[in-house]
Amino acid sequence: MRGLQGRVVVVTGGGGGIGSAICETCAEEGASLVITYNSDEAKAWRLLERLPGNTHMVVHAPVDDSSAVQRLAEEVTERYGRLDVLVNNAGITRPVVHHNLDELDDALIDQIFRVNWRGAFAAIRAFKTLLAAGDGGLVINISSVAGQTGIGSNVAYCASKAAMDMMTKSLARALAPQIRVVSVAPGWVEGEYARRVDPAIIEEQRQKTPLRRLAAAQDVADAVLVVATMLQFTTGSIISVDGGRPLN
Repeated sequence: MRGLQGRVVVVTGGGGGIGSAICETCAEEGASLVITYNSDEAKAWRLLERLPGNTHMVVHAPVDDSSAVQRLAEEVTERYGRLDVLVNNAGITRPVVHHNLDELDDALIDQIFRVNWRGAFAAIRAFKTLLAAGDGGLVINISSVAGQTGIGSNVAYCASKAAMDMMTKSLARALAPQIRVVSVAPGWVEGEYARRVDPAIIEEQRQKTPLRRLAAAQDVADAVLVVATMLQFTTGSIISVDGGRPLN
């Protein structure tokens, strides 16, 4: 898959910071984008208006609603008749200090796993047949180094991303050779979430990162593009985009 001209790419949660960067980068390379959203319809449509080309679409498809995800797959099949890349980008979290076990209540735990893990699995399940058609497809799960280090916004979030990475490995084996599955795992990313965190904590993270900055959303988008266009013999891998943060 050298280049994305004529390819179809679904990005769940495409209107957010990382999702927008992925959509813009893929559209600039010639792909048709399917942008899904849960609650912020206006943001998704503003993104679509910025994209080059006129073959894109916006769909309301909360990933924790499996029937909505299945309808999304039917819409993509009807409009494009193919899917080349599924980017499981939709995700949620909320800061809870790791030692505060009471604040991490059952409702929040269930919501995080329902969106971050089950939602990604539901999308893969719904698109499996379409991805396997033709010359094969690619699933890119937007994970986090929190799934490897155990350091993140809360314990459940870290566990959900570890589960996503294990799903990447399991399905890379199970769906080969027709479908490749790869995790792209950012560290801290500059954006809306980072702006809600104490600036002192953000600066500490910068100083502890060997490359002395946080990731930009574009860094994540660039990794997605490389996996989709260049790393044709890569599957089941977890590709970190973290500036070397786990080294400190």
